[in-house]
Amino acid sequence: MNESYTDRMETTAYYYDENESTCTNENSRLNLNLKAAIFYIVFVIGLLGNITVLWVLLKKMHVKNMTNLCLLNLALSDLLMVLSLPSWALYAQGHYFKGNALCKAMAGTYQVGFYSGILFVTLMSVDRYLVIVHAVAVLGAKMLRYGIVASLIAWMVSICAALPEAIFAAMVEEDNITSCQRIYPAGSSKKWKLFRNFSENTVGLFISLPIIAYCYFMVLMVVKKTKNSKKDRAIKLILGIVIMFVLFWVPYNVVVFLKTLQEFDIITSCEAHGNINTAMEWTEMIALTHCSVNPVIYAFVGEKFRKCLLSAFSRHLKCLKTYQAPSTQSKVSENETSNTALFFTSLTKSAQV
Repeated sequence: MNESYTDRMETTAYYYDENESTCTNENSRLNLNLKAAIFYIVFVIGLLGNITVLWVLLKKMHVKNMTNLCLLNLALSDLLMVLSLPSWALYAQGHYFKGNALCKAMAGTYQVGFYSGILFVTLMSVDRYLVIVHAVAVLGAKMLRYGIVASLIAWMVSICAALPEAIFAAMVEEDNITSCQRIYPAGSSKKWKLFRNFSENTVGLFISLPIIAYCYFMVLMVVKKTKNSKKDRAIKLILGIVIMFVLFWVPYNVVVFLKTLQEFDIITSCEAHGNINTAMEWTEMIALTHCSVNPVIYAFVGEKFRKCLLSAFSRHLKCLKTYQAPSTQSKVSENETSNTALFFTSLTKSAQV
């Protein structure tokens, strides 16, 4: 649950901000129907995509390596965020909820999905870096055990970071307007806001982005040295992963940083205040859609993943039974890896020959 949804209606009984009391935000808000429509669209796409990823990974491909483990956790994280979207859509349309339980669930679920999603994208980047640059895939089961430990740590960090947002979330009615707000303890509201902003920026901007950029830069250096015919495709895929992360998450984190500057009274004008609120609504909307894009970026690009998916559907849908891969291609496909990371491993080995 982000700034534009929860803090725009704060009252002076809990936190006093001169800019909040003197500047109006009415012109900065997105059309509520448009906002709800986007939430519903992302919900449908993200739900279908992430459930498909989970089904294929668990039933067809199985989680036998670090990268598939990352894919599994990333799909769970995205699915967690996706499931909160209908509540946000109803809330955006003015359907308010009695009691605080759903408000707390909205806040906590969103924040857990936010942190865990970024952490698992970062973990996947590190995995691909280790497999391709340092050829640690030979560790096999040992790497998988390390991955399970790292995944548990990522979930624990995400839950701990999201816990304050769920605890302080509550439905508040003021001037006949009901809203889901964070009700921080008197006298420490500013500290909690800064803690939230700093946590989001630390995970999403100051740690994850440099790690992802470094890992994929080193991977690119290795891939460029190979003579494999699929090198260009691999390079485009790596660049696409980094570009998508930057486009979807960096703008939101930059706006969160600007909100922090507001808390320190470095940005004080009403015009800047309104512009930042508008930017917050747009950037968080863009960031939300990332949970529906991840299945395409991290799973559907895998050739064996697509093969398993089409094979499963062909047994249930007669219209897909016409899809029969040539036997020679089938044999080659069986030797291909289940994901981009292992595919890149073959590129690395060919470069070392």
